[in-house]
Amino acid sequence: MVNRKKRLKRGIESLEKQIGLHEEKLKKAFEEDNIELAGYYKKEIDAKKKDKEEKERILKKGG
Repeated sequence: MVNRKKRLKRGIESLEKQIGLHEEKLKKAFEEDNIELAGYYKKEIDAKKKDKEEKERILKKGG
C-alpha cells in the first residue's frame, strides 16, 4: 500500500506541473489569437484536473 500512495502522490504532482504548463500555453495561444489551439489546451486542462481529483479521491480513501 505504501508504494501505491507514493505513486499516487507522484502522479498528482506530475498532473499539477502539466496543468501549469498547459495554462501557460493557453495564455500564449490567447495572446496569439489562436482560438483552436486555446480550445485544445482548455480541454486538456479540464481533463488533467479531473484526473487529479480522481487520484486525490483515491488517496484520501486510503490508497
